[in-house]
Amino acid sequence: MEADLHETYGLDVGDHQLLTTRSWRWLRARILGLLASDTRITRKFAPEEEVARGAQHR
Repeated sequence: MEADLHETYGLDVGDHQLLTTRSWRWLRARILGLLASDTRITRKFAPEEEVARGAQHR
C-alpha cells in the first residue's frame, strides 16, 4: 500500500508532518482510490479476472 500511495499520489507515508496535518477521511479516500484502480494492492487481493474485467470497463 505504501508503494502504491507513493506511485499514484506522490505521498510519503513516512512524512510525519503530512499525516498529522491530514484527516483520516483524506487518507481513506486515497486508499479507496487505490483499491478502485489497477495497483499492486488491487492485484494482490483481487482475482485476476476481476482486475482484467475492470480494465475493460475504462
